[in-house]
Amino acid sequence: MTTARRLPPLCSIAAICALGGSALLMTGCSSTSTGSSVAEAAAASPTSTASPSPHQSLTQDQTQRRDLLSKTKVTWDQAAGAAVKEVSGGKLIAIELKGVSGKAKSSPTGTPSVATPNPAPAAGAPEWQTKVATADGTVHWVEVDAATGKVFRSQTEPDQDADDRKKIADRLRKATQTPAQAAKVATDKTKGKVTAVDLDEKDDKPVWSVDVVSTDNWTKTTYDIDAAKGTVVREHTDND
Repeated sequence: MTTARRLPPLCSIAAICALGGSALLMTGCSSTSTGSSVAEAAAASPTSTASPSPHQSLTQDQTQRRDLLSKTKVTWDQAAGAAVKEVSGGKLIAIELKGVSGKAKSSPTGTPSVATPNPAPAAGAPEWQTKVATADGTVHWVEVDAATGKVFRSQTEPDQDADDRKKIADRLRKATQTPAQAAKVATDKTKGKVTAVDLDEKDDKPVWSVDVVSTDNWTKTTYDIDAAKGTVVREHTDND
């Protein structure tokens, strides 16, 4: 006699299927959850985003200021001292850092310095172009090598007339603040290198216009300083 195989009850089969389905669902959920966590972690990772460049690109003007100042070994006041010595009884009325070129403001007819006859720097080298005036208002152009501090050219302003000289003499008389005092007011407000000082006039009052270049970002800030009171009357930053 053949023994009949016993089959599990239908209810047991249903239970097994239910358990198997639950296990599969749990496994599926677990995999989905793990995948999401990995994706979120990757997205949150600092390596997944590019860091900003620590150095911003410089404009053409900023690059020129940086390159010129990197070659400059003589400060504005040292150059001013050398220029004033070149003109007996003279006082500084303007100084500016520039690159030597054939189009410099000084005329080619300007003579080498008598006191310190030195060759002119090569084209592109830094120089301090200065103006020194005597008590009667006569202006002398004096050029100073910004790497050595040597005067290499000096000449009298060729186009001055009597009215021009009187104007300069009056401006000097009213300017009780020295260029050094004006430069200190400017650098107390903006840390950097002085690249120009100029005795000008605003609203019939003498002012010292001072340029300060920040060595952090090579921007230039110009201060107009009352030449009688030493107070700032105007401030402008050139971000180019």
